[in-house]
Amino acid sequence: MTRREWLGAAAAGAAASAGAAPRATLSAEIVRLKLRHTWTTVMSSSEYRDNLHLRYTRDGVTGLGEGAPIVRYQEDAAGGRRVVESLRPFLEAADPWRFSKLVREVAARVKGQYAAKAAIDIALMDWVTQRLGVPLYRYLGLDPRDTPLTTFSIGIDTPEVTRQKVREAQAFPVLKIKVGLATDEETIAAVRSVTKKPLRVDANEGWKDKEEAVRKINWLESQGVELVEQPMPAGMIEEARWVRSRVHIPVIADEACLHPADIPRLAEAFDGVNIKLMKCGGIQEALRMIEMAKSLNMKTMLGCMIESSIGVTAAAHLSPLVDYADLDGNLLVANDPYAGVTVKAGKLVLPLRPGLGLRKAAN
Repeated sequence: MTRREWLGAAAAGAAASAGAAPRATLSAEIVRLKLRHTWTTVMSSSEYRDNLHLRYTRDGVTGLGEGAPIVRYQEDAAGGRRVVESLRPFLEAADPWRFSKLVREVAARVKGQYAAKAAIDIALMDWVTQRLGVPLYRYLGLDPRDTPLTTFSIGIDTPEVTRQKVREAQAFPVLKIKVGLATDEETIAAVRSVTKKPLRVDANEGWKDKEEAVRKINWLESQGVELVEQPMPAGMIEEARWVRSRVHIPVIADEACLHPADIPRLAEAFDGVNIKLMKCGGIQEALRMIEMAKSLNMKTMLGCMIESSIGVTAAAHLSPLVDYADLDGNLLVANDPYAGVTVKAGKLVLPLRPGLGLRKAAN
């Protein structure tokens, strides 16, 4: 960034603070993301996902945001768009340089709808860092060389299709396997028939009692599994504490961990937390969660939903801070409209461009 560019950005911020006339426009659309394979977990099975995409434009710069609504939390793309439309006059008139205060005001105005809040937060952070002429990771003082490996996720399927998916993921050194059904042993056997790679497993609350969880986790350890996410329903915290005392690989909270306030009560029941921008409401809240978990000596993971490169790249900019990454949602999509973070030999590679560093996909 040249001195002239820096002075221009600083002048723009000063003008905004002085009450210059708002020049922002905000638009929201629902985008259907088509999946490369049918995506099945304990919770659902789908061929596509409808996500919310935002464009926040001011001073000739457009910040992009994405919300991937989570059915488990009674959210959908249409509801998210209604929320954004209700906030549009407020957001278009607001000062984006005061983004921290602005996101807090959005949170105070809207109950729930965290995916929509994430879309707003991501678009603002993309706009601000583009306007400053720096990548988001540099604005946060992070080293892009510190990004972790990301897992590649294998959804629940027949043994034959599972083997096919594992072969297609040959470029990834660590795989994440979805389990949580009576067919778990068959699934792992299918995976192990074609690869000896380290595995991570996500049960998505699928095991309903603590004895089953202990039995399966200890068996999974013998199959080369490194860690297990959310073995039992989110509310079973006491049972999770019991399980943790009887297994030997890390147990990570996912559905049990939504917001910073959740983390202290999880510290004795889980070894770490999976933080997702779509669960907590965006980049700023995710940063708070990472720091909270670290202060309690817990492992940190950044995860995602089925998202385009907007949402996944936003999370990837934070990944130098965490122990584990599961940021592959965009790789499961056949019609991703954008390109951003890439993966090389399993390692996340952040864009060099300002902001999130997104560009239109070649296809």
